[in-house]
Amino acid sequence: MNVRKVAKGAVNAVEELLWPTRCVSCDMPGELLCEDCRASLPWIAQRWACPVCGAPFGWLTCTACKGDWEPRATVCAMGFEQVSSQMIACLKDRTELRLAAVNAAAMATALDEACSWPAADGAARFDPQETDALCFVPATAAAYARRGFDHMELVSKELEKLIDVPLFDVLARASRHDQRALGREDRAANLAGTVSVLDDVAGMRLLLVDDVVTTGASMREATRALLARGAREVTCCALARVW
Repeated sequence: MNVRKVAKGAVNAVEELLWPTRCVSCDMPGELLCEDCRASLPWIAQRWACPVCGAPFGWLTCTACKGDWEPRATVCAMGFEQVSSQMIACLKDRTELRLAAVNAAAMATALDEACSWPAADGAARFDPQETDALCFVPATAAAYARRGFDHMELVSKELEKLIDVPLFDVLARASRHDQRALGREDRAANLAGTVSVLDDVAGMRLLLVDDVVTTGASMREATRALLARGAREVTCCALARVW
């Protein structure tokens, strides 16, 4: 008998008794995502999504990016709505760390679907066999100190298991003003030069992940940094897309 495993199970049972699991969206007790909220997840159909920026319904003509982005393709699992926004907020701001595996599973589902649809270059938007490593847009030092963890590092560790692509923790990010109050151009200017690449990525085909794409400033800045250090190509994936 594994004493440590038994003890952990007992602790989990006590915690569940004292602080029952509730749905992160509707607060229904029982599961992190109840059946009704799972049924209402705002999935993006990859067939109709913009292959460049991941915007829903941008497959033919995308007004969000107009085809002018550094990533070779972007895959977003859901629109940024009530349920998906809570999946993000409850992980990083309310310390519901069990959501890392849930969010990673949603992203893996979208990536699996994206394997069947072409990017702008004609190749599949995602192919694990053509991907050398997985990396993530990191939290700033200030955000890490405030939370005590990097939420995208946790999601990436779970995603690594699901898509069988090794994790390469290679990016660092300097602090800048809070992005939430900034417009498209100000977001890009605010992030310019803030991402550093800490190891050799020359010739690598990378999958870069983040929780949400709003204007794309964070993804694009991280992609520029990776390409400047010699990465062969960067494909992006996010849980949610603001649209």
